[in-house]
Amino acid sequence: MDKSVYLRMAEQDHKHWWFVARRRILQDQIAALRLPPDARVLEAGCGPGGNLAMLSEFGRLDAFEMDEDARRIASARGGFEVQPGKLPGDIGFEPDSFDLIAALDVIEHIEADLESVQALAKLLRPGARLILTVPVYPWLWSIHDERHHHKRRYTRPAVQKLAEEAGLVVEKCSHFNTILFPLIVGIRFLKKLAGIADKPDDDMPPPFLNAVLGRIFAAERFALRHVSLPFGVSILCIARRR
Repeated sequence: MDKSVYLRMAEQDHKHWWFVARRRILQDQIAALRLPPDARVLEAGCGPGGNLAMLSEFGRLDAFEMDEDARRIASARGGFEVQPGKLPGDIGFEPDSFDLIAALDVIEHIEADLESVQALAKLLRPGARLILTVPVYPWLWSIHDERHHHKRRYTRPAVQKLAEEAGLVVEKCSHFNTILFPLIVGIRFLKKLAGIADKPDDDMPPPFLNAVLGRIFAAERFALRHVSLPFGVSILCIARRR
């Protein structure tokens, strides 16, 4: 990603509705996995470290990140040294080591996505899980994807196939950010029509609106406990090593 994107994330990911609500959803999904009390957890491509505090609630946490500036910020925020690493081939961790690996909006940045998921799968202990999130629908491609150096946007069948070809058993594959989907799609198309498509999607809204959007998005965690959602802005996949 551009350095400006990392800096913007570090400034906003503790308060922007999208980051805050997504963490609540992920926290709820991970809690349902009932990891062992001594679980080892890895975040792959942790960026500036906005998810480290949440993930550390579930066990002993490690993380790696390829960007030096983001890694420095993440280490300071997480209270431990985030390791350098780059998917698919440059990961400094032993195979069969982790009970949970999180790759949260990471795989879409990598050309070799299958090889990257295979590399992460090898780090899992037998029966352990990989949790992925990725952006959805190629037709939603925008300047946001270009600024974030995305290689692609996915469909749900493509994510499921990716996990299965990496040798994993898919336990859950669902869209999310569903309730706000029509609003987000509408805003993107209106920005194109108005000629302001280059305006960042992640600007901070006014405090009241930020709180409302966060509550709406986070409320999806209750539905996701029981069902897979049929459409949305992102995809959540939980897959288990055989």
